[in-house]
This record gives sequence, structure tokens and C-alpha cells, in this order.
Amino acid sequence: MADARIFADLKADHDRHRELLARIAETSGDTPERRELFENFRIEVSAHAAAEEESLYAAMLAKPDLRDEARHSVSEHKEVDDLLGELMDIEMSSGAWLTKFKEMRHRYEHHIDEEEEEMFPAAAEDLPKAEQDRLAKIFEDRKPKELELAEENSPGDDRD
Repeated sequence: MADARIFADLKADHDRHRELLARIAETSGDTPERRELFENFRIEVSAHAAAEEESLYAAMLAKPDLRDEARHSVSEHKEVDDLLGELMDIEMSSGAWLTKFKEMRHRYEHHIDEEEEEMFPAAAEDLPKAEQDRLAKIFEDRKPKELELAEENSPGDDRD
């Protein structure tokens, strides 16, 4: 796996997301614990996706050899965001919520596995070290701002 700071930052977020998903899956019903874990996941993933798009994906979109992978990942971010919005509209104690959660978890984990196994190594090969360092700084500066925005907005909101 690519070991530059940008990829280490993204992978660390992914590991936190996997842990939150596992913890949510261990809960049942409409409990304060499930609500808190889900809200933490929603905010974290929304901020991560936005900061990732503004840093790594923006650079990849400028590179013809990486453009298709970046577009694919942006579309997967939108899909997960839509699923999070659907989950917020379903009663947490229902079987429908659990079914939708499992679908969202599967899609998100597939997305981050694909990024780590395919996209990050391709980007690491194509982007010079100085560019990777610049992208890490953009990501690290942007993520706290995106966390604030994610707390204020629901999934699917356009934040223009």
C-alpha cells in the first residue's frame, strides 16, 4: 500500500470507519448508543469524503490515467451519502433499518477496500512525492472544516 502521508491519513480514517460500523452492527433497536454511533459515523464519513474529494480526487481528476478511478469513487461517495440519508428516514428499531444499514456498510467497505487496494497505489505511482505532501496538507486542513459542515447538514444536502 502507498505509504505517503495522504494515504496514511485516509487509511487511518477508513480504519476508524470500519470500527464504528462494527460497533453499530453490535447494537440493536433504537437506543442512545446506536443513535450516537450512527451520528458519529455519518459526520465522520461525510467530512472524510468531502476532504478527500477536495484533495486527492481533485488531483486525480487532473490526470488522464487516474480520472476514471476518481470519478468512480466520487459516484460511490454519493451512493453512500444517499444511503445514509435513507437510514436517517427509517425507524432505527425496524428490520428495514438494519437491512439498509447492512447494504450501506457493504457498499462503503467495498469502496474503501477498493481505494486502498487499487486507487491509492495507482495514485502513489502517478503523483510525485511533493504533490502527495501538498495533498496531505489540503486534506488535513480541510477535514476539520468539513466536520463542522457535516454536523450542520444532513446527507444529500447540497452545501454550496
